[in-house]
Parts: sequence; C-alpha cells; structure tokens
Amino acid sequence: MFSRRSRLLGLSILLASLVAGCGAPRAIKYYVIDVTPAPAVSPSSTFPISLLVGRLVTSQLYRDNRIVYGSGPVQLGTYDYDRWSEPPADMIQSALVATLRGTGQYRAVSRVSSSVRGDYVLRGHLIGLYGVDKPALVARFTLQLELYDPANHSVVWQHIYNHDQPVQGAAVPDIVMAMDQNVHAAMSEVAASLSEYFTAHPPATAAQ
Repeated sequence: MFSRRSRLLGLSILLASLVAGCGAPRAIKYYVIDVTPAPAVSPSSTFPISLLVGRLVTSQLYRDNRIVYGSGPVQLGTYDYDRWSEPPADMIQSALVATLRGTGQYRAVSRVSSSVRGDYVLRGHLIGLYGVDKPALVARFTLQLELYDPANHSVVWQHIYNHDQPVQGAAVPDIVMAMDQNVHAAMSEVAASLSEYFTAHPPATAAQ
C-alpha cells in the first residue's frame, strides 16, 4: 500500500496538472451591425404619415445573441464565443427604424408600443442571418416584410430580401463584415421599395 505521504504527493501532482491544463478562460467576442444611416439629402418625396415597426417574427436561433453558422443546405449551429451585442431580431428591427427615419421621408418612425399610434405598421419575419460554407463561404440574409394598414385591416405592400454576400476571408470577423454589408443593402432596398409604394399610393389620411 502507498504511504499517506505518497498519496498526498500524488494528489498534489494531479491537481497541479489539472490547473496547468485549464489555462485562462477563452474570451467571448461581441459584434454589432452598424445601423447608423447616412444623413438624408433633400428627399424626393415626403409622406405625412407615421410608421410603426414591429418586432420581427423569427426562430429561437435569432432571439439568442449567438452568431449562427450553417454547414450545407440544412444544418445550422451557433458559435459559443462569437456573439452579437443583441439578438438579431432586435438588431434588424433597430436597423429598419434607423434607416426609415434617416430617409427624412416620414413624419415619424417608431417601434410598436402601446403609447404610440401609427398610420401603417411594418412587420415581418427574419428567416435567416448566418454564414454558410457550402459550396462557397457567404453571409446569407433572408428577410420578409409586409406593410399593414390598420384602417382598412389589410396588407398593402410586401417585400422579400434574399441575398448571399460573398465573404472575403474565413474568420468570424470576415463573416460579420459580409453580414453588415448584406444588411445595409437590404435596408436600402426596403427603404426604396416603400418610397415607391407611397409615391404611387399617396395616403389619404394620417394619424393625429
């Protein structure tokens, strides 16, 4: 049998090995999409209406702040140490509000709340925001939106954005940069499409 001293020495060596093997904990990195819009310059049309932007319907993946990745056409996962500063559903809602306000074309643009009235409600579905590596590495963004008219209880406009932005590099920051470009392109497209709709269908009344 081992002596008590030998057992204590063996335990000390084991604990020292475990501590040395653990090392420093890996730091979590956080990323943001820059949603600051360019200043509006003499908008071609102004609309005397208030827009409300609802929170997006989405899967549980995009209500968490972990960055999502894809492998092939059906498999999705999340990075443990690379995360958004806020859940993508909230991030894209903020991007829509900031972009539409920045156009200077609307009397007001706000998030949906119990204390704010609006003439139209922009609502939608965040379908995908992730990097996928097959057949080539791209940042995929799929967003479906619709404009609801509460006065007439009808959907008057719909838009789907679906684009794969090529990634220049293979690291997570490279994927995030491509996602940033993709989201900005989507916001510009949505703002232009809404402007075209209201130009072709001038609102007859506006909320007070």
